[in-house]
Amino acid sequence: MRRAGRARTGTLAATAALVAGLLGVGGSAAGAAGNAVTRNAVTGNAMPGNAVAGNAVAADDCDTGVSLPPREQAGAKIQEIRKRGRLVVGVDQSAYNWGYRDSQTGKIEGFDIDLARAVAKSVLGDPDKVVLKTIATADRINVLKDHQVDLIARAMTVTCERKKQIAFSAPYFKVSQRVVAPKAAHAGSVAQALGGKRVCAALNSSSHTELKANAHGAASVVTPDNQLDCLVLMELGEADATLSDSSLAAAMVAQDQTMELAGESFLPTYMGVGMNQDDTDLIAWVNQVLVEWRGGGWQASYDTWLRPSMGVPDPYRPW
Repeated sequence: MRRAGRARTGTLAATAALVAGLLGVGGSAAGAAGNAVTRNAVTGNAMPGNAVAGNAVAADDCDTGVSLPPREQAGAKIQEIRKRGRLVVGVDQSAYNWGYRDSQTGKIEGFDIDLARAVAKSVLGDPDKVVLKTIATADRINVLKDHQVDLIARAMTVTCERKKQIAFSAPYFKVSQRVVAPKAAHAGSVAQALGGKRVCAALNSSSHTELKANAHGAASVVTPDNQLDCLVLMELGEADATLSDSSLAAAMVAQDQTMELAGESFLPTYMGVGMNQDDTDLIAWVNQVLVEWRGGGWQASYDTWLRPSMGVPDPYRPW
């Protein structure tokens, strides 16, 4: 497959983007959130069947599966976007199959990009009326709060801590925490993969939050701005393992066949589209897009980008 052939080149090229003195932090105390999914949650890797509410209660009555009811109403934010004539979306350019810059065409493609274009088509009538603005993992919250983008479609995990700062759409993918490690490490569990190891996690990611709350025995933690940098650091022998959400973990393994998913998954939760809390009309509109995307676009995009690395998703069902 052409994309797979480009993957290794992309990770090696990204080495040049690493700068000296990456911030290293040890495991310390900080609360992790968004860590439970009840029996009514969507199974496997598939998208939930309902775009309004779920039962993934994490803590303090925070439900990571709840968002505003879907509705198409042109409020202040939708009118602003239409007047501008472009939807501005924060995306990744290094998350293989999710938001990834094609080294041959220069275009950013992937599952999350398909979703961004679906929103643009719904709001503006044209999927190409979208500005894809590449955003570092560490900057996602701030660019939304500062209105630098209209929304973030960037494999973003819904957590209770993040919901205090920004709003999320209804979930569109179920994820959990997974460890990526070299096959040569022969790590059969999370404890074996992380214990005494140099562990990488993108700065301000849900995995970084988890390692601050529970270092899982890691000797040290390195936190680059983007998840792809963790793969590069492992390839360079400067990190022993990476903690990531399962979607990006699968993408890393697809990029480098010397890596594998090590041990068990844990802390299941969801991914959602991030938005500013003030933009209630956009939140409801995106939820309506998700309802419609579920009618065929979601599956078509999954088959194109994710099926080769993640397999056939379990059937999704309504809450």
